[in-house]
Amino acid sequence: MSRRVPLVLPVTAALALTACGGSSDEAAVGTAPGSGPAGLGGTVTVFAAASLTDVFTDLGAQLEAGNPDLDVQFNFAGSSALATQLTQGAPADVFASANEAQMAVVTDAGLADGDPAVFAANVLQIAVPAGNPAGVTDLADLAREELTVAVCAPQVPCGAAAEDVLAAAGVTAAPDTLEEDVRAALTKVELGEVDAALVYTTDVTAAGDAVEGLDVPEAEQAVNEYPVVTLAEAPNPEAAAAFVELVRSEEGQQSLADAGFRIP
Repeated sequence: MSRRVPLVLPVTAALALTACGGSSDEAAVGTAPGSGPAGLGGTVTVFAAASLTDVFTDLGAQLEAGNPDLDVQFNFAGSSALATQLTQGAPADVFASANEAQMAVVTDAGLADGDPAVFAANVLQIAVPAGNPAGVTDLADLAREELTVAVCAPQVPCGAAAEDVLAAAGVTAAPDTLEEDVRAALTKVELGEVDAALVYTTDVTAAGDAVEGLDVPEAEQAVNEYPVVTLAEAPNPEAAAAFVELVRSEEGQQSLADAGFRIP
């Protein structure tokens, strides 16, 4: 079961740091590096884009199940906020970004151990509350003054993609709220606080019956690729490498595909 764990970060945003609590009856990850009695231990901290929350939490629990002495902790937030935290000195072992631009912030600062690897991709959809009460059909509807619309802030990968998609469609939207990460935008749709939002396909999938997703043809012009890297000052480099290997393994890639991500 997930639990909240306090962490003092240089950026004082209310960002979630979640620890995976794998139970003893979970199936161990037999292919995970270090699995078994003499496996990995200590704590490994993964900074990851908010859109990875569900699938990474599951993968962390699997790694813990194969390594009973290991504690996998996550800080899920907008990639731009995470990159800022890392460049300001926040301790972490792994960084997974929702686009390559925010990964470059970290690598350009000399914080990466090696080259990042792209492990998934994502595109935007229009998310509307179940039943689509406002009758949204396409991107042009996001310019309707009577609608309440949410998008991510432009510095966040989902916000940068939204700007590109709207420009490609020739739509000038006037969003009512700019959210700090894609899950915040999705939550407003789930709660019925907005008529529509631009979020990732994977977020629509994660929301289940609470929202409906409308495909956006122009989204193909703004595909976000997700890179991951171990960090040069990782407190637990062995566990960091094991987590990245699990993400890139056949099992990890299948989990990402099941969650709606595109696999490279």
